[in-house]
Amino acid sequence: MKLPLIIASLYGLLSVVFGAFGAHALKDRFSPDQLTSWETGVRYQMFHAVAMILLLLLADKGFNLKPSVWAFGLGTLLFSGSIYLLCLGIGPKALWGPVTPLGGLALIVGWVWLLVQAIRA
Repeated sequence: MKLPLIIASLYGLLSVVFGAFGAHALKDRFSPDQLTSWETGVRYQMFHAVAMILLLLLADKGFNLKPSVWAFGLGTLLFSGSIYLLCLGIGPKALWGPVTPLGGLALIVGWVWLLVQAIRA
């Protein structure tokens, strides 16, 4: 599970970078709503980076958590990534707007899988 660990580490690193970028470089350029959205993307990215790492540790203990790890990885990319693109005005809003809830759905699927595995254990 080296690739998911690399992805989780990258997500953690980028959430700190994006958080600092938002707090310093974007605070005067973004509206309060944009800044709140940006911070939500950063927060969800960090939470799920940490969750991915913890799940990888649990997977080594014999739990079947790979689907949760991959759902968190994809969900974070879609959810936080689309928020960043929307806030920065990159690409069409009509495309990124629907991507955000799809990312959220992937995150929910990851948590449901984890719940089911916890109940089965």
